[in-house]
Amino acid sequence: MKLTNVEKKLGRFSLNIDSLALSMPGIYGLIGPNGSGKSTLAKLMTGLLEADNGIIDCEGLGARDITYLGRKPYMTDDTVYNNLVYPLKLRNIKPDLNLITAFLDRMKFSLFLKQKAGSLSGGEQQKLALLRAVIFSPRFVIMDEAMTAIDIDSLHLFEQLILEEQKKNNSIWIIISHQMPHIRRICDYLFFMYNGRIEAEGSDGDLFFNVRNSHIKQYLRSYYK
Repeated sequence: MKLTNVEKKLGRFSLNIDSLALSMPGIYGLIGPNGSGKSTLAKLMTGLLEADNGIIDCEGLGARDITYLGRKPYMTDDTVYNNLVYPLKLRNIKPDLNLITAFLDRMKFSLFLKQKAGSLSGGEQQKLALLRAVIFSPRFVIMDEAMTAIDIDSLHLFEQLILEEQKKNNSIWIIISHQMPHIRRICDYLFFMYNGRIEAEGSDGDLFFNVRNSHIKQYLRSYYK
């Protein structure tokens, strides 16, 4: 996916992306302070928002190849099972019970199969949302603060699943998070946003150990005091 001269205005906020290229499969981190435009950028890339100006080249990705996970996952008023297989039904893919069972077992979720999804805790709903997002093997996944209610043990399960699915499907993942240890463990490349713009990008070492940008220094200082 490539973005060129993309602009989006929402009230007093303006997003301006001169250039952004996700040319290789991998796991990309999108970091920056609150209000910097991370979620707006994510929604533009997934088609949930339309740009005012500029070019967003999806490079062959269709709507059915893309999935977006937000902070508060939406659950239909149905069972865990029916929520999980919903993306498959949308794509006319017959659910494979063995595959579904294997997915549920990975998150230690098998006992919840017939339970109403809405009765799950916030963390359990986030687990189900991740499983639902990857069950159809998407090529492009954005997680926007989708692990806020996850405990540390479950976070490691998330990370393992993300790494396995990315490798298996040779897909692109974008992780938006303020959890720096998590970002550093799984992301191959990072983008730093500030005031609606991408101010810096690079590997973990470039952004965390060779910091020249004052805004990045200030941002990281709040996590590594």
